[in-house]
Amino acid sequence: MNDTSVSAEGAIIALSGITKTYGQGQAAFQALRGVDMNVQQGEFVAVMGPSGSGKSTAMNILGCLDTPTSGEYVFDGVHVENLTRDQRALLRRNYLGFVFQGFNLLARTSAQENVELPLLYRGEDAEARHHMARAALKSVGLDGWEHHTPAELSGGQQQRVAIARAIVTNPKVLLADEPTGNLDSKRGHEIMELLVGMNRDHGITILMVTHEPDIAAYAKRIVHFVDGLVESDKHNGEPR
Repeated sequence: MNDTSVSAEGAIIALSGITKTYGQGQAAFQALRGVDMNVQQGEFVAVMGPSGSGKSTAMNILGCLDTPTSGEYVFDGVHVENLTRDQRALLRRNYLGFVFQGFNLLARTSAQENVELPLLYRGEDAEARHHMARAALKSVGLDGWEHHTPAELSGGQQQRVAIARAIVTNPKVLLADEPTGNLDSKRGHEIMELLVGMNRDHGITILMVTHEPDIAAYAKRIVHFVDGLVESDKHNGEPR
Protein backbone atom coordinates (compact mmCIF):
# COMPACT_ATOMS: atom_id res chain seq x y z
CA MET A 1 0.00 0.00 0.00
CA ASN A 2 1.34 3.43 -0.91
CA ASP A 3 1.97 6.04 1.77
CA THR A 4 -0.39 8.79 0.65
CA SER A 5 1.22 11.33 3.00
CA VAL A 6 3.90 11.97 0.35
CA SER A 7 2.16 14.58 -1.81
CA ALA A 8 3.16 16.47 -4.94
CA GLU A 9 2.72 19.81 -3.20
CA GLY A 10 6.13 21.36 -2.64
CA ALA A 11 7.91 18.28 -4.00
CA ILE A 12 11.27 18.81 -5.64
CA ILE A 13 10.51 15.76 -7.83
CA ALA A 14 7.05 14.76 -9.03
CA LEU A 15 6.45 11.90 -11.48
CA SER A 16 2.93 11.45 -12.82
CA GLY A 17 1.88 8.67 -15.18
CA ILE A 18 5.44 8.09 -16.41
CA THR A 19 5.76 5.40 -19.08
CA LYS A 20 8.78 4.25 -21.05
CA THR A 21 8.57 1.96 -24.06
CA TYR A 22 11.58 0.61 -25.93
CA GLY A 23 11.21 -0.66 -29.49
CA GLN A 24 8.11 -0.80 -31.67
CA GLY A 25 5.39 -3.21 -32.71
CA GLN A 26 5.73 -6.78 -31.50
CA ALA A 27 9.26 -6.05 -30.26
CA ALA A 28 8.08 -3.23 -27.98
CA PHE A 29 8.94 -3.53 -24.30
CA GLN A 30 7.23 -1.33 -21.72
CA ALA A 31 9.80 -0.72 -19.00
CA LEU A 32 7.58 1.72 -17.06
CA ARG A 33 3.80 1.43 -17.12
CA GLY A 34 2.54 4.56 -15.36
CA VAL A 35 4.76 5.51 -12.44
CA ASP A 36 3.61 8.08 -9.88
CA MET A 37 6.21 9.16 -7.31
CA ASN A 38 6.96 12.36 -5.40
CA VAL A 39 10.07 13.31 -3.47
CA GLN A 40 10.24 16.21 -1.03
CA GLN A 41 13.32 18.38 -0.58
CA GLY A 42 15.64 16.79 1.99
CA GLU A 43 14.29 13.24 1.75
CA PHE A 44 16.49 10.14 1.56
CA VAL A 45 14.72 7.58 -0.62
CA ALA A 46 15.86 4.04 -1.42
CA VAL A 47 14.56 2.54 -4.67
CA MET A 48 14.40 -1.25 -4.76
CA GLY A 49 13.07 -3.97 -7.02
CA PRO A 50 14.09 -7.11 -8.92
CA SER A 51 15.99 -7.03 -12.20
CA GLY A 52 13.70 -5.72 -14.95
CA SER A 53 11.38 -3.98 -12.49
CA GLY A 54 11.97 -0.54 -14.04
CA LYS A 55 13.92 1.03 -11.19
CA SER A 56 16.99 1.77 -13.30
CA THR A 57 14.88 3.18 -16.12
CA ALA A 58 13.12 5.44 -13.63
CA MET A 59 16.47 6.64 -12.25
CA ASN A 60 17.74 7.38 -15.76
CA ILE A 61 14.66 9.52 -16.37
CA LEU A 62 15.08 11.26 -13.01
CA GLY A 63 18.70 11.98 -13.90
CA CYS A 64 17.75 13.42 -17.31
CA LEU A 65 19.78 10.65 -18.97
CA ASP A 66 16.62 9.37 -20.69
CA THR A 67 13.18 10.76 -21.50
CA PRO A 68 9.75 9.25 -20.77
CA THR A 69 7.48 8.04 -23.55
CA SER A 70 4.57 9.73 -21.80
CA GLY A 71 3.68 11.33 -18.48
CA GLU A 72 4.94 14.32 -16.52
CA TYR A 73 8.26 14.81 -14.74
CA VAL A 74 8.39 18.03 -12.74
CA PHE A 75 11.73 19.00 -11.14
CA ASP A 76 11.56 21.97 -8.78
CA GLY A 77 8.61 23.38 -10.73
CA VAL A 78 10.05 22.74 -14.21
CA HIS A 79 8.41 20.28 -16.62
CA VAL A 80 11.45 18.23 -17.63
CA GLU A 81 9.57 16.31 -20.33
CA ASN A 82 9.25 19.58 -22.28
CA LEU A 83 12.96 20.48 -22.15
CA THR A 84 15.35 20.19 -25.08
CA ARG A 85 18.42 17.96 -24.91
CA ASP A 86 20.62 20.99 -24.12
CA GLN A 87 18.24 22.19 -21.40
CA ARG A 88 18.24 18.75 -19.79
CA ALA A 89 22.05 18.80 -19.86
CA LEU A 90 22.03 22.15 -18.05
CA LEU A 91 19.64 20.76 -15.42
CA ARG A 92 21.96 17.78 -14.89
CA ARG A 93 25.01 20.01 -14.65
CA ASN A 94 23.55 22.55 -12.23
CA TYR A 95 21.12 20.63 -10.03
CA LEU A 96 22.00 16.92 -10.01
CA GLY A 97 24.90 14.87 -8.66
CA PHE A 98 25.60 11.25 -9.61
CA VAL A 99 27.31 8.40 -7.75
CA PHE A 100 27.77 5.08 -9.55
CA GLN A 101 28.64 1.55 -8.46
CA GLY A 102 31.81 1.59 -10.55
CA PHE A 103 33.15 4.93 -9.22
CA ASN A 104 33.82 6.16 -12.83
CA LEU A 105 37.03 8.00 -11.92
CA LEU A 106 39.67 8.95 -14.48
CA ALA A 107 42.50 6.49 -13.84
CA ARG A 108 45.60 8.64 -14.34
CA THR A 109 44.08 11.75 -12.77
CA SER A 110 44.42 12.86 -9.15
CA ALA A 111 41.53 12.83 -6.70
CA GLN A 112 41.39 16.63 -6.80
CA GLU A 113 41.36 16.74 -10.60
CA ASN A 114 38.58 14.14 -10.70
CA VAL A 115 36.50 16.23 -8.31
CA GLU A 116 37.18 19.39 -10.32
CA LEU A 117 35.72 17.95 -13.55
CA PRO A 118 32.10 19.10 -13.04
CA LEU A 119 33.39 22.57 -12.17
CA LEU A 120 35.49 22.63 -15.34
CA TYR A 121 32.36 21.87 -17.38
CA ARG A 122 30.61 24.75 -15.61
CA GLY A 123 33.38 27.17 -16.56
CA GLU A 124 34.68 27.88 -13.04
CA ASP A 125 38.15 29.45 -12.92
CA ALA A 126 41.11 27.42 -11.69
CA GLU A 127 41.35 29.03 -8.24
CA ALA A 128 37.65 28.45 -7.53
CA ARG A 129 37.89 24.84 -8.79
CA HIS A 130 40.86 24.08 -6.54
CA HIS A 131 39.20 25.60 -3.47
CA MET A 132 35.83 23.88 -4.01
CA ALA A 133 37.40 20.50 -4.80
CA ARG A 134 39.60 20.56 -1.69
CA ALA A 135 36.58 21.47 0.44
CA ALA A 136 34.53 18.63 -1.06
CA LEU A 137 37.31 16.11 -0.47
CA LYS A 138 37.68 17.31 3.12
CA SER A 139 33.93 16.89 3.64
CA VAL A 140 34.18 13.19 2.71
CA GLY A 141 37.19 12.58 4.95
CA LEU A 142 39.93 12.75 2.32
CA ASP A 143 41.83 15.82 3.46
CA GLY A 144 45.45 15.20 2.47
CA TRP A 145 44.62 12.71 -0.30
CA GLU A 146 44.10 15.32 -3.04
CA HIS A 147 47.07 14.28 -5.20
CA HIS A 148 46.57 10.51 -5.07
CA THR A 149 45.34 8.69 -8.18
CA PRO A 150 42.57 6.06 -8.01
CA ALA A 151 45.19 3.27 -8.16
CA GLU A 152 46.63 4.63 -4.90
CA LEU A 153 43.25 4.60 -3.14
CA SER A 154 41.14 1.82 -1.64
CA GLY A 155 37.68 1.07 -3.04
CA GLY A 156 36.08 2.98 -0.19
CA GLN A 157 38.33 5.97 -0.78
CA GLN A 158 37.58 5.90 -4.51
CA GLN A 159 33.86 6.02 -3.76
CA ARG A 160 34.47 8.95 -1.41
CA VAL A 161 36.19 10.77 -4.27
CA ALA A 162 33.18 9.97 -6.47
CA ILE A 163 30.83 11.38 -3.81
CA ALA A 164 32.99 14.50 -3.49
CA ARG A 165 32.77 14.93 -7.27
CA ALA A 166 28.99 14.54 -7.09
CA ILE A 167 28.50 17.16 -4.37
CA VAL A 168 31.15 19.72 -5.38
CA THR A 169 28.56 21.66 -7.41
CA ASN A 170 26.14 21.77 -4.43
CA PRO A 171 23.40 19.83 -6.25
CA LYS A 172 19.81 19.83 -5.07
CA VAL A 173 19.51 16.07 -5.63
CA LEU A 174 22.06 13.26 -5.42
CA LEU A 175 21.29 10.14 -7.47
CA ALA A 176 23.20 7.08 -6.26
CA ASP A 177 23.10 3.83 -8.26
CA GLU A 178 24.22 0.87 -6.10
CA PRO A 179 26.83 3.09 -4.37
CA THR A 180 28.09 0.22 -2.18
CA GLY A 181 27.87 -2.53 -4.81
CA ASN A 182 31.66 -2.80 -5.34
CA LEU A 183 32.60 -2.48 -1.67
CA ASP A 184 32.98 -4.94 1.19
CA SER A 185 30.46 -4.76 4.00
CA LYS A 186 32.54 -2.54 6.29
CA ARG A 187 33.39 0.00 3.58
CA GLY A 188 29.81 -0.09 2.32
CA HIS A 189 28.42 0.89 5.70
CA GLU A 190 31.04 3.65 6.02
CA ILE A 191 29.82 5.10 2.71
CA MET A 192 26.22 4.89 3.88
CA GLU A 193 27.05 6.72 7.11
CA LEU A 194 28.66 9.42 4.96
CA LEU A 195 25.54 9.75 2.79
CA VAL A 196 23.26 9.83 5.83
CA GLY A 197 25.37 12.63 7.31
CA MET A 198 25.15 14.67 4.11
CA ASN A 199 21.39 14.22 4.01
CA ARG A 200 21.00 15.09 7.69
CA ASP A 201 23.51 17.91 8.01
CA HIS A 202 23.31 19.56 4.59
CA GLY A 203 19.77 18.73 3.49
CA ILE A 204 20.86 17.07 0.23
CA THR A 205 17.98 15.09 -1.26
CA ILE A 206 19.17 11.55 -2.03
CA LEU A 207 17.62 8.89 -4.27
CA MET A 208 19.50 5.61 -4.12
CA VAL A 209 19.02 2.39 -6.08
CA THR A 210 20.02 -0.71 -4.13
CA HIS A 211 19.14 -4.40 -4.01
CA GLU A 212 20.48 -4.80 -0.47
CA PRO A 213 17.93 -4.49 2.37
CA ASP A 214 20.61 -3.58 4.93
CA ILE A 215 21.71 -0.67 2.72
CA ALA A 216 18.12 0.44 2.02
CA ALA A 217 17.58 0.49 5.78
CA TYR A 218 19.62 3.71 5.97
CA ALA A 219 16.98 5.58 3.95
CA LYS A 220 13.99 7.39 5.42
CA ARG A 221 11.69 5.96 2.76
CA ILE A 222 11.72 2.83 0.60
CA VAL A 223 10.03 2.60 -2.81
CA HIS A 224 9.64 -0.86 -4.39
CA PHE A 225 9.29 -1.27 -8.15
CA VAL A 226 7.75 -4.38 -9.71
CA ASP A 227 6.93 -4.88 -13.40
CA GLY A 228 7.30 -1.21 -14.31
CA LEU A 229 5.11 0.08 -11.50
CA VAL A 230 5.55 1.31 -7.93
CA GLU A 231 4.36 -1.64 -5.85
CA SER A 232 4.90 0.01 -2.47
CA ASP A 233 6.07 3.35 -1.09
CA LYS A 234 6.61 3.39 2.64
CA HIS A 235 8.38 5.46 5.24
CA ASN A 236 11.14 3.62 7.07
CA GLY A 237 10.16 3.90 10.71
CA GLU A 238 13.66 3.60 12.14
CA PRO A 239 16.45 4.33 9.63
CA ARG A 240 19.83 2.91 10.66
